[in-house]
Amino acid sequence: MAKNRSIASLINFLAIFSISVLFYACASIQQPQGGPKDTDPPKILKMSPKNLMTNFTAKKVTIEFDEFFKIQNEFKEFSVSPDVERPLTLKPKGKKLEITFPDSLEKNTTYTLNFGKAIVDVNEGNVLKNFTYVFSTGPRLDSLSIKGKVTNSITGLPELDAVVFVLPLNRDTIFGKKKPSIFTTTDSSGNYALNNLREDTYKIYALKEKNGDKIYQQASDEIGFLKDSIVLRKPIENIDLKIFKENATVFRILEKKLNTDGSINMVFNQKLKKPEIQVTDPPGLDAAKLFKFNKTNDTLKVWLKDLSFDSTKIAVKNEGKLLQTVNFTRGKKETYTRVISATDNIEGKLLNPNKSLKLSFNFPIDSLNLKKISLLEDSVERSGFTISKDSIDLLSYYVKYPWKPKKNYELKFEAGAVTGIFNTKNKEFIKTFDLANKDDYGTLIVKIVTPEPNKSYILEVVDANKYVANTLVVTRDTTVTFANYKAGKYWLRITYDTNKNGVWDSGNVSSKLQPERIWNEPKELSIRALWERNETVTIPKE
Repeated sequence: MAKNRSIASLINFLAIFSISVLFYACASIQQPQGGPKDTDPPKILKMSPKNLMTNFTAKKVTIEFDEFFKIQNEFKEFSVSPDVERPLTLKPKGKKLEITFPDSLEKNTTYTLNFGKAIVDVNEGNVLKNFTYVFSTGPRLDSLSIKGKVTNSITGLPELDAVVFVLPLNRDTIFGKKKPSIFTTTDSSGNYALNNLREDTYKIYALKEKNGDKIYQQASDEIGFLKDSIVLRKPIENIDLKIFKENATVFRILEKKLNTDGSINMVFNQKLKKPEIQVTDPPGLDAAKLFKFNKTNDTLKVWLKDLSFDSTKIAVKNEGKLLQTVNFTRGKKETYTRVISATDNIEGKLLNPNKSLKLSFNFPIDSLNLKKISLLEDSVERSGFTISKDSIDLLSYYVKYPWKPKKNYELKFEAGAVTGIFNTKNKEFIKTFDLANKDDYGTLIVKIVTPEPNKSYILEVVDANKYVANTLVVTRDTTVTFANYKAGKYWLRITYDTNKNGVWDSGNVSSKLQPERIWNEPKELSIRALWERNETVTIPKE
């Protein structure tokens, strides 16, 4: 009996032990949960030979990091200055990076290995930015530097991660063709530093790029440059650069499309001054065409009322000059899907009391059936509202009615209330809103003091969302009133309109032409509700 109890006890012990081991094993393979996300890039623990060595003779450099890492975009991010005939070999080995030199190096020369954003940690992709390894095959290192700041030409704000690079004057021909060897990126304040430079004459550029190859692409990138060369004989500071989007010098259509609703879209690489279009084939389609350019005249939408053509040609002109003729083809059995819809100028369910209700349709409108359009005021049907077409914009209409505060409005368009070209109809849609309180709006009165006579300045009012709320041109000392603005923060932006054409003109790299200067008034001009604010803004001399 005692023996049986002993055996039972042993079995129970083994069962409990097995469950405990199984529980521990299961628990031990779980990953830790929570905790702060790793945001630190790899840290350098050791370099052999050490950084900034002179009389360098090594064939290999080893850099040890505190964590596992990888090399990304090596051919875009990594560079050697001066260039070597054959590329260096970068080989990660655990937490170490081995860099092998395939060729003998020039004597008495300072070399800079620029890693850009090539080194990142394996887990989170945190980047070790602007790391350089520098050495000299002679007794001294090149120690000159260029420092400065990069800002945006329009906003005046610092540019983060802009690429700043220099090209020796005798190598400036590679600009826009090859990646520079000497470059760095800006910090969050827009500051940059190019170090360990040799005495030479340089051209300097700042690049805000899209594809990361460090080669300027006019169609997509922003550029900044110094007009004159830099003769570097001692360290130089305050070389500030302003980046801008360069206007294309040769007109090109970036996008052309025959849409599924039968309309035609075109996107240009230039902002045209006085654009025109003409249907050249079949010529009979030209008279009835409808079209709309956007505000900057770099996007076009066209509606042709007869879509029985196999192909059509549309000529794009600017100031009477033919720029390009585009061909569109359609299938004989091609069908189209069309539904009319409308956007509005209601902001957060509130209509500005100083503006009419504006509806913008997606299709040219042939007629409105007012019997299918109704207006409710606090759920009570009202009459007396009018809908009128905008005199300039063929897609926009204004709904006018003596709107009242503290009332809820519902404007209903029943199905078929709106008829567009091709007999296109709308599905039912409803616009609901209240009239905003006039007490939430204020007025800004600004006295503008100009620095010089016979000069032109473009004045823009910019809100907290960087939206340009108003624009006007001033040519002399004047006082301007911005009435009925919603309470909030505003700023003034001044463009020195050098050629007096009423618009900001960009720069041009090949012509060494800088963009027209823009000055952002640093003072915040807040508008308070039910308040008239008076300010004086003195434009500084250019």
